[in-house]
Amino acid sequence: QVQLVESGGGLVQPGGSLRLSCAASGSFFNLYHMGWYRQAPGKQRELVAHINSSGDTNYADSAKGRFTISRDNARKMVYLQMNSLRPEDTGVYFCNGIYGHVYWGQGTQVTVSS
Repeated sequence: QVQLVESGGGLVQPGGSLRLSCAASGSFFNLYHMGWYRQAPGKQRELVAHINSSGDTNYADSAKGRFTISRDNARKMVYLQMNSLRPEDTGVYFCNGIYGHVYWGQGTQVTVSS
């Protein structure tokens, strides 16, 4: 059983930056494929960024060039550095982990507004 706990959300002005963190518990974290998803009000949850167990990354088109996903296996952490934030980046951001099963965190709210 893995537990994922997100932190780092908040209110930020357009053009600002935030770094989200996801702390994982449990074993074999280095084998997990990890991702960040966003759910905007009234919309379905969508993939923002993904990093596999080898460290390969992929991003939603809307995140390319602005967001960076990274992981620290020793600390069992996954990060999402978000720069040049836009109002449309607003939503609840969820950490996701996959290794045999799919695990979700409880989410952290990001609001981009002036």
